[in-house]
Amino acid sequence: MKQTDKIFDGLLVLRYRSGDKEALNLLVKRHHYGLCKHAYWYTKDKDAAKDIVQDCWNVILVKMNNLRDPNGFKAWATKIVTRKTLDHMKIHKRKQEQLKEHSVVRNTEINTHESVEMELVRKAIKQLPQDQQIVLKLFYTQDYSLKEISEILAIATGTVKSRLFHAREKLKEIIKNNKR
Repeated sequence: MKQTDKIFDGLLVLRYRSGDKEALNLLVKRHHYGLCKHAYWYTKDKDAAKDIVQDCWNVILVKMNNLRDPNGFKAWATKIVTRKTLDHMKIHKRKQEQLKEHSVVRNTEINTHESVEMELVRKAIKQLPQDQQIVLKLFYTQDYSLKEISEILAIATGTVKSRLFHAREKLKEIIKNNKR
């Protein structure tokens, strides 16, 4: 995330704290879709993702006055969504298993617009442990820094580095073995 975006978010948080309700509307417009996409990545259920994020906005409103670094709003909100989503997944484990089976069947069909290599990488990523998949997604697709990922997942920065390293190594091995 660009530094100017972080500063703008920080200003909106400060404006909201001082009573400006329009600032909250701007924060929601800026981040709601991205937070829904983030929750969807875990759940593979659009309705559940939307419900989770809606619940998270309630939590965000209640806790926004306690946010220490207003410029870190996006990472902080993503952390809340991540935790709520993981809680949701634990509660609905059976449903997730059914969705996972459906997802595997759907993802085995190669999209004609994607290259075979990309499909190979996607399949290889799905073979990684979930904690490594999450770190890869946050780092490569959402451009979070190592520090931000550590805050979102509530783990040490060294653990994030380690998971990224091991995920890359496993991906190399999986892809190498699949090309044989």
